[in-house]
Amino acid sequence: MIKFINVTKKYNDFTAVDNLSFEVKKGEIVGFIGPNGSGKTTTMKLISGIIKKTSGSIYVNDFDIEKDPLKIKASIGYISDSPDAFLRLKGIEYLNFIADIYDVSLEDRKERIEKYASMFEIKDSLNNPMISYSHGMRQKLMIISQLIHEPDTWILDEPTVGLDPKSSYTLKEMMKEHAKKGNTVFFSTHILEIAERLCDRVIIIFKGKKLYEGTLDELKEKYPDKTLEEIYITLIDENH
Repeated sequence: MIKFINVTKKYNDFTAVDNLSFEVKKGEIVGFIGPNGSGKTTTMKLISGIIKKTSGSIYVNDFDIEKDPLKIKASIGYISDSPDAFLRLKGIEYLNFIADIYDVSLEDRKERIEKYASMFEIKDSLNNPMISYSHGMRQKLMIISQLIHEPDTWILDEPTVGLDPKSSYTLKEMMKEHAKKGNTVFFSTHILEIAERLCDRVIIIFKGKKLYEGTLDELKEKYPDKTLEEIYITLIDENH
């Protein structure tokens, strides 16, 4: 569960997130949609505690980001928009490093690494330095690293970018299964078709402000003669 209440994030005179409020409930997949520079990545970094808000309140699983930041970080799996981190490490070294941070037992990590590395077909590359990986391979490793402690809340920033079709399908099926178990999935995407197929609800953001929150079917009812892509462009143009 995620609650974002009247949150603003400013960088000097620039407002990246502007009095934004929304909620992502347990058992939901919610898509976060908006053009480049609209505040999606900033919002996700605020939820994960990487950056601090200017004002407002943020709760994850009833924990306050200011009072219980470590409890929040322990309960989420955050995949950033860039997989380029710790590239001098071997893949298995990076996964063990992350498992150590989350205090995952040797037995559990071995089982989970085996499971996810096989699912994403990266098992044979784990003993190679990450700098030798393609973008897609690095993305797979980032996904595995954030599932290794089995968090109940997934925060995924453009998670399918760079993935091959099979791995993208695998991740989307995992997202569905995770939500079915009563967990929370919040992800950003530029691909409206993915949002349409996966999401229970969507949030559309532009210039740090929320333009729409609800189901895509409800949005289509407001614009009955337009395609989803045309509706999206219309919303952006109306608020430009």
